[in-house]
Amino acid sequence: MDTLECGLVLTGSEVKSLREGKAQIAESYARIDDGELWLFGSHIPPWSYAVGFGSHDPDRKRKLLVHRHQIHQWWVKTQTQPLTIVPLQVYFKEGRAKVEIALARGRKQHDRRQALAKRDAEREIAVSVRNFEKFG
Repeated sequence: MDTLECGLVLTGSEVKSLREGKAQIAESYARIDDGELWLFGSHIPPWSYAVGFGSHDPDRKRKLLVHRHQIHQWWVKTQTQPLTIVPLQVYFKEGRAKVEIALARGRKQHDRRQALAKRDAEREIAVSVRNFEKFG
């Protein structure tokens, strides 16, 4: 529905690990707590050369940097409608880590079933085409 680019507060070893392209945001989401925007469920593995005090917790919550009025606008939208804040991508812009987040509406139960049925049908078609090409 709506997207927003925001900064990401990271430690040094997280930045180095992120530059290696090892971040996972597939199951993550953002939430507004006490007027601040936080990213939950993202996984940035420890940098391979950081040991001891230099390493970090890979699954900790991370603060997102956004203007206060934007946080307030999104808070109002999430309170009045059943919306979720999800990250779309993590990237570097001018040397700074950025996250693109979006307001998304969850699927209804029947929509979810249709999506699963469609995916299963496409998979069966792909398998049968592969078998036909293989065995003629």
